[in-house]
Amino acid sequence: MPRMLDVSEDVRAEIGDEEADRLLAGENAPGSYDCTSCRTPGDSEQERTSTVLFVGEETAVLAFAHATCIPSQVVKVAEEQLQGAVRSITGVEAQAAAPAAAAPAPTGDQAVLGVTSGLVLIDNELHPALVVEPTAPIARPGSGGSTDEFLPLLIEQGFLPVANVNQKPGPIAGWSVLLAMGQLHAILQPGTGGGSPVAWWQAHQPLQVTEGWRAAANKSHTVLVFAAPVGSIGQQPREDLLRDALEKAAANGRLVAASMPLAGT
Repeated sequence: MPRMLDVSEDVRAEIGDEEADRLLAGENAPGSYDCTSCRTPGDSEQERTSTVLFVGEETAVLAFAHATCIPSQVVKVAEEQLQGAVRSITGVEAQAAAPAAAAPAPTGDQAVLGVTSGLVLIDNELHPALVVEPTAPIARPGSGGSTDEFLPLLIEQGFLPVANVNQKPGPIAGWSVLLAMGQLHAILQPGTGGGSPVAWWQAHQPLQVTEGWRAAANKSHTVLVFAAPVGSIGQQPREDLLRDALEKAAANGRLVAASMPLAGT
């Protein structure tokens, strides 16, 4: 039976017309599946379903998700990360800082970024949020490293300074948050020349998020991403303390943010 599958042009280009046509005809596509974004059942015979292709250096994995959760797309990830998704590795507990990950800073330099997940209350509604904080100052290439340029670099990418944590930050073009198999894998930025998204931050191990965080993300399809220079936030064990730290950083002019759509599976 034909499936209600969405196969984007990017996915079709990667898997080939023959394989794409077989999927659409129902030959190689599952009827029922667990949406690897929201982790609830889906049925490609009854509802629109997105095909999402994860591409590593040596491995490619085709996954399925509700079209209402994420669009059909190609997502390039590190081979190790892709293998981790295949094995469904359980990450660290939510609300703990993610393992420090070597990730490209906006300039392409290597920086060590820590990411913490939490829920932020804005206008009486809980929003899923990520807080990014480097473990050391980030300098521009050739600057000698005397000035921390983390926030100016992000502002150049489209992040905006936060004056009030009670106001939802605006969207940033081309960026997204990758939730794979119900776990946090990466923050994606636009690829060069309009190519496929690439990881700006990537967890060494998938980061487990709470049911409440995932439910809020699936409801809004949007994640708020806050960023602050080293020493501004710290590893806060509770969400109320995380909120206090965000408000203090904003008051000191040391916080930027953007809202990003949920991407991947």
